[in-house]
Amino acid sequence: MKLKTGVFFKTMTVIRSVLVLSITLFLSGALLCSFPAVAGAAPPPVTADAAVLMDARSGRIFYDKNGLQKREPASLTKIMTAIIALEYGRLNDVVTVSRNAAAVGMGSILDLRTGEKITLENLLKAALIMSANDSTVAIAEHVAGSEEDFIRMMNAKAMVLGALHTSFANTNGYHHPRHYSCARDLAVITRYALQNPIFNQIVSTRETTISFCDSKRKEAIFNTNRLLREGSYPGIDGVKTGSTPRAGNCLIASATRGDRRLIAVVLNSANRYRDAVTLLDYGFNEVVRVALGESGEEVARLPVAGGLDGTVPVVVATPVEVDLARDQLSGVQREVKMVPSLNAPVKAGQKVGEVIFRLKDEELGRSALVAARDVPKKGLFSRWRKPVAWSSGTLYWR
Repeated sequence: MKLKTGVFFKTMTVIRSVLVLSITLFLSGALLCSFPAVAGAAPPPVTADAAVLMDARSGRIFYDKNGLQKREPASLTKIMTAIIALEYGRLNDVVTVSRNAAAVGMGSILDLRTGEKITLENLLKAALIMSANDSTVAIAEHVAGSEEDFIRMMNAKAMVLGALHTSFANTNGYHHPRHYSCARDLAVITRYALQNPIFNQIVSTRETTISFCDSKRKEAIFNTNRLLREGSYPGIDGVKTGSTPRAGNCLIASATRGDRRLIAVVLNSANRYRDAVTLLDYGFNEVVRVALGESGEEVARLPVAGGLDGTVPVVVATPVEVDLARDQLSGVQREVKMVPSLNAPVKAGQKVGEVIFRLKDEELGRSALVAARDVPKKGLFSRWRKPVAWSSGTLYWR
């Protein structure tokens, strides 16, 4: 669904007159205006202490509740563990389980045994599908040589991705005072991970069997994400659960319908699956395609000195379209920046400024403002020879 600009620009006649006055004052003068609200549902209530709904394609945030609040990520940590393993390891590598990895016994584990051999791919499946804590240690030691070096790689990657409120102290999400993140950072990290087709395939797997290389041992594993495992939500395709006594019940869920994929992050939730469904429903039902500026739309008129016409229409050069939740529309602001005036000749398409659309501190898009038509310069003939009188059917000039 797409909302046309007619919904927003009914007040433009008044705004244009104000704009012409404002742009004559400053070369880079700007005018801000907000769009009228469009009827829609209020932001959804969720029980989670922190939550975010993000568009997987654009990274735009449609819902934010304490998105930058420092939280323990629990096993959501394993998303970054998988990113590093996929980028620096080989899936068919055979990993020999160390005594250190085999000693991990807290929480969900694959029950690795010292000296066992298993592929990196199977370790990744165990980490992401059943949330095995021992598998992440085996992954780290194989890929980086030590868990400590692997953790440094995790933190470096977080910085590169812009997850600046995140610090990792382990590979699996155990409590540690220097191990934390926030809902926004976890959405950013997940969005990046979902660009990897192997990660996508693993986190969308409901159940599979883990095989070991040097024995007949096999382990059936099932996805800890109930929405995915039960197929109870249309379009669900990931991502990861996380739970510890300090972090509470956490979930990152993704779902795709049509060309829209959404990422819902809920941290310390009283009902993480209901909260995730509430956010995803909100995104699919209340987020619409909005035309903020249409190509050729007139924004103002600029005075032209020395031209055959005294003014020239200023129009939007290229369309600006974005996805927004309906209740976000009233918060969109438009900033217009233009030169105060022009000197003839003016060419059609000549840039005279730009229009910028923002939602709070986020820039939604921008477009150049251009002259809509040519304005020729006055010639000497038209400037000096003026008709003064008729006599006997003859027009006399001076």
